[in-house]
Amino acid sequence: MKKSYVLGILMAGLFCTAAGVAEAQPLPKTHLKVVGGLANLAPYMDYERPFWTDVLPVLSDGQVTAEIKGFSEMGLKGPEILRLISQGVIEFGTATMSYFAGDNPIYEAIDLAGLTPDADSARAVAEIFEPVYQKHFDAGTNVKILGISPYPAQVIFCNAEIRGADDMKGKKVRTSGRSQAEFVEALGGTSVTMPFGEVVPAMQNRVIDCAITGSHSGFTAKWYEVSTHLYTLPVNWNAQLHGANKKAFEKLDPRVQKLLLDNLRQMYAKMWDAADKQTQEGYDCNSGAASCPYPEKGKMVLVKPTQADLDFLKKTMQEIVLPKWAARCSAQCVDDFNKTIGKRLGVTAKK
Repeated sequence: MKKSYVLGILMAGLFCTAAGVAEAQPLPKTHLKVVGGLANLAPYMDYERPFWTDVLPVLSDGQVTAEIKGFSEMGLKGPEILRLISQGVIEFGTATMSYFAGDNPIYEAIDLAGLTPDADSARAVAEIFEPVYQKHFDAGTNVKILGISPYPAQVIFCNAEIRGADDMKGKKVRTSGRSQAEFVEALGGTSVTMPFGEVVPAMQNRVIDCAITGSHSGFTAKWYEVSTHLYTLPVNWNAQLHGANKKAFEKLDPRVQKLLLDNLRQMYAKMWDAADKQTQEGYDCNSGAASCPYPEKGKMVLVKPTQADLDFLKKTMQEIVLPKWAARCSAQCVDDFNKTIGKRLGVTAKK
C-alpha cells in the first residue's frame, strides 16, 4: 500500500482522527514498538506496516509514532510471540494462532480445518469467540486482545499432479497447525511441520510434496516457482491474533488508548474485507491469469474442489478434526465453543 493511498484513506474519513480523542489538548508524545506478522506477505505490507508508520502519525498530528518489524525480520519463528507479549518483551505484536496452539488447544477453536469455508463465516466465528479468548488471557496471561484478522484462504500447493482429494494419499504435506495435520492425515497424506520460510527449499529438494498456506501468501513467497498444481480447497484461514502487553497498554494515556483501539479495529475490519479479494488474486497470479495485477506471474494448474471434496472437508471436520480437538481441550473450552461457535454453525463438540 503506497503512502499516498494511505493518506487518501485518511482523507476519505475511513479512520478516526484524533480531534475527538484529544479534545482541546494535544496527545502526549508517544512512541510504540510493534512486532508484526510475516514481513513479506500482504497483510503486513498492505495493512499493518502502513497503519503504524504512516496512518497513526497523521491521526495523532504527529504525537503518536511507531516502529514496526515483521517477526520474520527479527529472526523469530512465530510460536514464541504470544509468550513474549505476555512477558512484556514485545509491547504490541501479531501472533499466528496455529503456531502456539500446542500450548493450549483453545487457540485452534476459531480456525479448525474445515470449520469455516468462506471469509464471512470465519469472520463471524472470530468475532463471537473473541470475548472467550480475552477471558482466557485475563485468567493466566498479561495479554490484551486488540483484534483478530485472517490470511487469505489456506489452500494446497503441490509439486506433483493433483486432480482432487484422492491424490493427496501418500503425499508429504507441510502444515502449520494440528487440525491441518489431522485433515491431511484423513486424506491419507503425511503432515510435516516446518516454518513458512523453509518451504521453498523443501519443495525444491522433494523433502515435501505439498504445502498449505494462503493463496496470496504462496504467490508472494514465489511458491509457484517450486510447485505445479494449486488445489483451491479452503482448508482454513490461519487467523492472526493482534495483542498488546496489558501493563504496557494501561500505561498509555487513555486518549492514546482510545485512538489505537478505535482505529486498529477499523484496520482489522479492512483485513477481513480483503480476505476474499486476496484469495482470488492469489489464484489468478499463481496461475498466470490476465486479471493478475502484477508483472511476474506463475503458471500453476488450478485444481478446483468438487462438491464431493467440499463434502469430505466438512465431514472430516465433524467426524475427525472436531472430536480430536475436543478431546484435548478442557471441558470449559468445549462448553464455550458449543455456546458460541457451535451455536452459530450448528455443530457440537463433545468430550
